Amino acid sequence: MNVVLVLGGTSEARALAAALVGRGVSVTSSLAGRVANPRLPVGEVRIGGFGGPEGLADWLAGNDVSAVVDATHPFAKFIGHSAVTGARLAGVPMLRLQRPGWQAGPGDRWVWVDDLRQAADALPALGERVFLTSGRQGLSAFAPLDLWFLIRCVDPPAQPLPARHEVVLDRGPYRLEAETGLMRAHRVDVLVTKDSGGTMTSAKLDAARALGLPVVVVRRPERPEAPTVDTVEAATRWVLEVS
Repeated sequence: MNVVLVLGGTSEARALAAALVGRGVSVTSSLAGRVANPRLPVGEVRIGGFGGPEGLADWLAGNDVSAVVDATHPFAKFIGHSAVTGARLAGVPMLRLQRPGWQAGPGDRWVWVDDLRQAADALPALGERVFLTSGRQGLSAFAPLDLWFLIRCVDPPAQPLPARHEVVLDRGPYRLEAETGLMRAHRVDVLVTKDSGGTMTSAKLDAARALGLPVVVVRRPERPEAPTVDTVEAATRWVLEVS
């Protein structure tokens, strides 16, 4: 039986796997393995990398894969490139399922930057108590700053970290009331986030707006061109058509 490979780790990937398995499609979801206790999708699961585009192409050819859906996080830059090249090398149709990015609305005070180092550079002019929600990777960019940080991530972050900080281990979804209360309790005056999109973690943006706080937003990295949809339903229809 042909297999559909879902490159996952997101809520959309889990929803897609459930939708396809519910329609009798054989699904293997691949997780990068960067989270200690990930939420697992239904169907078969593999954890770990493929060894670059060529390794992915070999895996696709050796496992009777009929279609690939890249439903990874918008900031999973390297697997995004590997998915496009590996699928092309293997001659397997590939689709990207990518949630839309966030858009600033009335009352938002957003500062857009290209990466975490630019985010760190922007902070001293914006506040002294930072709510840092960019994940546990790349936090060394903020280590030189003489600011206070509330760092939230799923797993404990690696050193180096800013000298003055508190770490909160938690994962979404988050609610507006809790996010507002957390920011008030820690006297946060600026928020840092990546443009992850979706609703799982967007409550922090609503809380920042309600509190009148500036938000430093890291733009998504560029990915190679690929057929793209932004809903699980559209991805499901595509898979059923091509596999």
